[in-house]
Amino acid sequence: MKKHCTAVILAAGSGKRMQSSTAKQFMLLDGKPLIWYALHAVENSDIIDQCILVTGAHDIDYVRREIVEYYGFHKVVHILAGGSERWESVANVIAPLDGSCYLPKDGYVFIHDGARPFLTEKILRDTFADAVQYGACVAAVPSKDTVKISDSDGFALNTPDRRNVWIVQTPQVFLNAYAMEAYECLRKDVQRRGKEQITVTDDASVVEQYLDKTVKMTVSSYRNIKITTPEDICIADIFCHQKE
Repeated sequence: MKKHCTAVILAAGSGKRMQSSTAKQFMLLDGKPLIWYALHAVENSDIIDQCILVTGAHDIDYVRREIVEYYGFHKVVHILAGGSERWESVANVIAPLDGSCYLPKDGYVFIHDGARPFLTEKILRDTFADAVQYGACVAAVPSKDTVKISDSDGFALNTPDRRNVWIVQTPQVFLNAYAMEAYECLRKDVQRRGKEQITVTDDASVVEQYLDKTVKMTVSSYRNIKITTPEDICIADIFCHQKE
């Protein structure tokens, strides 16, 4: 029997790099708000049982009325306020400060950027399969480019073997127990050392750092891009009118 699967969709960013007064999650892509696409994929998935949407505190009422209710996203069971950092937004779901938790103790959590509109059922199915087998995985694609590691002054230090370099995407999928424990450890670390000392950039790094778990790279799609800059919208618009 399949264990319960929860999608956490993150849409709390301000999108400053989009150079727009409109938060990027609400910008229109082919006539629909950007956040619609991830929610639509989750709503129609056979893998996902429920969805928790994280957005800006001041946007909660708007998102509930104009996105969730208007488009009929019935799997969205909670709309929560995000934090100033990505990890805080995830922690508000998985390890809230009041000690509660929005996830069942058993099952899997799929953490996905709402700014990645091209989530597919295949990506969900493949990451789920790897999460069941390994307990932790991330959607990713092999790097097409050579990557350089530099020092703080921008001089190259070394060149990793491109065969071992991956571009990490979302969803990032974990056993609920892994995610809960890792983010609780992160919360305690913040209390001990201060937020300015925390440098985690994605959920996998939280699990790797605080649980010492290895995370499987699940081959995803090069179309699963994140909308970050104005150029990305142009690419996304092309993808919207093409079949994969």
